[in-house]
Amino acid sequence: MGFAGGLKRRLAAKTVEGAEVEGRDAWLDNDDIRPLAIKDRTWTQRTYFTFWFSAVATVATWYGGSAAQSTGLNMWEVLGCQIAGWILIATIFVLNGRAGAVYHVGFPINCRAAFGVFGGWWPTFNRAVMATVWNGVNGVQGGQCVYAMLHAIFPGIATLPNIMGKGSALDSGGFIGYVIFYLVICVFLTVPIPKMRILIYIKLVVYLASAVAMLAWCLTLAGGAGPVVSQPSKVHGKEKAWLMVRFLFLAAGSCATFASNASDFQRYAKKPNDVILGNIVGFPLADLTVCLVGNIVASSSVIVLGELEWNPLTYLDRIQSNNYTPGNRAGVFFIAFMFAYSAVFSSVFENSIPAGNDYAALMPKYISIKTGMYLCQVISVLINPWYLLGSASVFINFLASYQVFLSSITGVLMCNYWLIARGYYRIDDLFTARRDGAYYYTKGWNIRAYVAYVLAICPNFAGFLGSMGVSMPLGVRRAYYVAYPLGLIVSFLAFWVCNLIKKPEIMLHGWHEPKNYYRPGEDPEDNRVVEGEEVRDSSSVEGNKRAHGVAEDMEGKEVGGGKGVNVDEKAL
Repeated sequence: MGFAGGLKRRLAAKTVEGAEVEGRDAWLDNDDIRPLAIKDRTWTQRTYFTFWFSAVATVATWYGGSAAQSTGLNMWEVLGCQIAGWILIATIFVLNGRAGAVYHVGFPINCRAAFGVFGGWWPTFNRAVMATVWNGVNGVQGGQCVYAMLHAIFPGIATLPNIMGKGSALDSGGFIGYVIFYLVICVFLTVPIPKMRILIYIKLVVYLASAVAMLAWCLTLAGGAGPVVSQPSKVHGKEKAWLMVRFLFLAAGSCATFASNASDFQRYAKKPNDVILGNIVGFPLADLTVCLVGNIVASSSVIVLGELEWNPLTYLDRIQSNNYTPGNRAGVFFIAFMFAYSAVFSSVFENSIPAGNDYAALMPKYISIKTGMYLCQVISVLINPWYLLGSASVFINFLASYQVFLSSITGVLMCNYWLIARGYYRIDDLFTARRDGAYYYTKGWNIRAYVAYVLAICPNFAGFLGSMGVSMPLGVRRAYYVAYPLGLIVSFLAFWVCNLIKKPEIMLHGWHEPKNYYRPGEDPEDNRVVEGEEVRDSSSVEGNKRAHGVAEDMEGKEVGGGKGVNVDEKAL
């Protein structure tokens, strides 16, 4: 098989094993988006805890706090706001990702349960856009890392004529770094995801080394930590109070993508409850560790440079430019190299893979997750992401804008799972366009979900326009500071009321969540996972003959059968 044939085979969408998918169902189903097999459910509580330390170990995580300091808050006020926001959003991770932890399906399939088998396309598209934009932003950060490395070797790159437009975070030299970083990402996307595990662990170590090195260097240049951490706030009274409200909810809203797609990473859980402490404790603690360093480094720039430099990569290069000695050049090169290495895997795991999941769910007949990952790479260039990092204010507005839409989606998903479905999904009906399917609703669209979605956007829309540059009164701009919780609450309550007014067929009473869900043909008693590989007990004949989906109820008893049904159908 030639190169072209091999590439086509790798990118092709996989059909559902043992099933013929025809007609409109072909637009809803492939094996990538089905519930995970037992052998692929390998994440434990410890995995989720360490996952967050690796996931947030990026330069981008520094930006939220350091950009907030540009508004006049001191580093301790910023950290206080961020901690509260992280705890809030981590709780939402657990609640909204519950369907993924129990049924082992991703965000796009979770959307189908609430919005309909075809209606789920719009929220999936929304999340795909956000993941793609973040992929572009991460690419710019990686490009800045590569540029700092190149500048340490080739001083002339800093004097190239600038062909980039006004407001760009990259000049000509920076764009060269971006292209190099982009090509490196494309190469790494060819590596099978399971084989990247050790590289992710290395990423965490490398990032921590680079962060500690930059922290030590900046504090040395600033004359110690004392002058850095004791800098006072530059705002007072009501202005400070509103800024703290703003950045508390911005800390939560900036993670709106993680909150909406919580099912994507919670679906890998070995046991559904493994995700709880790993998220609620692991995420805030990991963010605090990274952002504490980022805030201290940003504060030190006021002393070292005479002004606040919120972008650590620009700060790093300015240190080098101001004193272009061999020692400084070597230090910048190695720190930038370590930042670039961590940025590669942040781009792949936090952006490319989620976007690949979404694009695969939008067109499963033609797009596999791998193809979707490459599609994400192409689109992320076309949006010119270097303009999103042109200034702290632009970056803050970017963080705030899309939370309006994602919070409205998340509220609907949470209400649907906890109050409407009561923990119960008809798995097969999530992958079919049959008119009698539970999630077909009105020609595949759940009008109730869209009414709630639109109602939740309305109170935030004026503020959204204000963030895009439209002149708005101060009161409207301040009301927009609470856009994320407002959108979440309004969509949750509106969806609940809509379902009370016109009850869907699947609206249940009581609680019907199984203990765990298993694919048709899998036996949880006769399958166990050892380092990611399935081991089957050959002594079990009954287990090998199973042809139905299996779930365990809350007491551990098996219930259901045929088509992966997992609760007593009489409950309907």
